[in-house]
Amino acid sequence: MADSCLLYYITDRTAFATDEPTRRRRLLDKISEAARAGVDYVQLREKDLPTRELESLAREAVAILNELRTENSELKTALLVNSRTDVALAAGADGVHLRSEDISPTEVLDIWARCGAGAHARENSPRDPLIGVSCHSPTEVQARAANATFAVFAPLFEKRDCPDKQGAGPNQLREACRANIPILALGGLTLQNAESCLEAGAAGIAAIRLFQENDVEEIVEKIRRR
Repeated sequence: MADSCLLYYITDRTAFATDEPTRRRRLLDKISEAARAGVDYVQLREKDLPTRELESLAREAVAILNELRTENSELKTALLVNSRTDVALAAGADGVHLRSEDISPTEVLDIWARCGAGAHARENSPRDPLIGVSCHSPTEVQARAANATFAVFAPLFEKRDCPDKQGAGPNQLREACRANIPILALGGLTLQNAESCLEAGAAGIAAIRLFQENDVEEIVEKIRRR
């Protein structure tokens, strides 16, 4: 796997602890860890949080990433907020991740242009948001790719908490990767099966547990060394 392999950490603070203050603290620590390790994107995917609390958490995450960027200009980790374009804008995030049922990337661009760009978008497009889209079939990738930065194709492999749900597998991923957009594989990813995703044409991998339950620097090193 090349150094150019894109890595996407998707958060789930509910896996950290039972009390909310500890969850938030540990999640922010993990976001910091991911940024220091060179993860490209972090998706704040805390779908259970009310809007005010989600925005507060997003602002804290943005502040952490800004501080790390100040300390080390080579750190380029971008923060995307799941589904909520309004929260991403309010918090100064780099973009938004869209579910299948969300508005289109084109609509996000229109909203972003009218309301103002995120404070720390990528250097090559400082006024444009990063937009990830979730897709579950090659057809859906083709339908939703326009104006998106990348697509996440899932679920690829069976998840341990959903053993009866069949994953799409490398062949479907390979077909999805024919689209003119970077494709990141998601769903049941491990160090052992991640290489098959890259061989199928994926531009990178996305994961919750792989990053959240392990030392992120070690995971990043092992993935990019292979």
